[in-house]
Amino acid sequence: MTGLDLVVRAQRVVRATGEQAGAIGVRDGRIVAIAPYDASLAAALEVRLADDEVLLPGLVDSHVHVNDPGRTAWEGFTSATRAAAAGGVTTIIDMPLNSLPPTCDVPALTLKRKTAAPQASVDVGFWGGAIPGNLADLRPLHEAGVFGFKCFLLHSGVDEFPPLDALQLEAVMRELSTFDGLLIVHAEDAHSIDHAPPPRGASYQDFLQSRPRSAENQAVADVIDLARRTGCRVHILHVSSAEVLPLIAAAKADGVRITAETCPHYLTFAAEEIPDGATQYKCCPPIRESSNRDLLWEGLRAGTIDLVVSDHSPSTIDLKHLDTGDFGTAWGGIASLQLGLPAVWTEARQRGFTLADVVRWMALAPAVQTGLRAKGRIEVGADADLCVFAPDQTFVVDAHALEHKNAITPYDGRTLYGVVRRTVLRGTSDAAGRLLTRGDPR
Repeated sequence: MTGLDLVVRAQRVVRATGEQAGAIGVRDGRIVAIAPYDASLAAALEVRLADDEVLLPGLVDSHVHVNDPGRTAWEGFTSATRAAAAGGVTTIIDMPLNSLPPTCDVPALTLKRKTAAPQASVDVGFWGGAIPGNLADLRPLHEAGVFGFKCFLLHSGVDEFPPLDALQLEAVMRELSTFDGLLIVHAEDAHSIDHAPPPRGASYQDFLQSRPRSAENQAVADVIDLARRTGCRVHILHVSSAEVLPLIAAAKADGVRITAETCPHYLTFAAEEIPDGATQYKCCPPIRESSNRDLLWEGLRAGTIDLVVSDHSPSTIDLKHLDTGDFGTAWGGIASLQLGLPAVWTEARQRGFTLADVVRWMALAPAVQTGLRAKGRIEVGADADLCVFAPDQTFVVDAHALEHKNAITPYDGRTLYGVVRRTVLRGTSDAAGRLLTRGDPR
């Protein structure tokens, strides 16, 4: 084959089904050939990966809080998408909060797209929001191209994105089922948390008791029941309680259209290891015990958990209240967009998983969930979104060296395996990001 723009030759090309040596031919930003390593492919540029490098598809992170416009001191599309690219992520889907306004109607989506377009270093799509009072906005947002709708079942942390009660949740699910929309749910039950001890002070164990796993278990059970009755497609966000895994597995077996995700911090950290006052670890739902972490990994092995995404939820450093270490008042969210791949790989390699597993969880499955048929895979016809990764090289995380706008993350000082050496978006290292819409064939 001749007339190619780029050929990448690698002794290890990792796909969700396994890995092998190969040559990847690219023309006009798309993969047009997958051939043996020494195949005769002529291109304007040829790249041969080093012996310690592997070729992965660009990751798809479908759970990112960019907070732009409105709270750009927390993050922003320039810093977020640079961090994504530095971490091997070539596509992000932005959450409808904590931007101002939240993406709960078409004008807000239009503003979000206008804000993102000139800043994006990777491709960007958008979730819509489902909140009290915007039922009539859901179909127009769907038609405008959002990938689905996020809701909370308890206070979201920001007043402009209120939660749905049980009747509102059912109404939203019935509305979405009329056009096969996807509902993604922050599944913690408000009543359970209202009856738990309130979070206050520097004790991590006290904070953990304020967000009991029973709240997550109850919310997931309620969502499954409504999904069964309404036929709505649902996705459980950031699973932290392993006790929900049998519920999700049984629902899948019964034909309920449900998927689930977890996050690198739930797969990496353990409650027993978190020092009191270390509010950089605060997130909701919380990081739980090491035995629970082990069961989440088994949920991935079994396929009950479908994907792993960052839930990158940054804030300014002052909002973390490091001076007091008060888990009750500190902002809950973990910054990790740039670190998801090495964090997951560091733990996965110790548990007998392969890079193909990581690719399936962090590239292919999020692309499938969002309907992005040209993303998250090394296949003929797919976008040439690629990541050159050195899986055996280690590095020590320096929060100040990350592209994140605010230099605070619980990974700071941690040694991780896997260095992203190059990220390629549609066949080039300097492409501008594009805005994606649901149903986009690319």
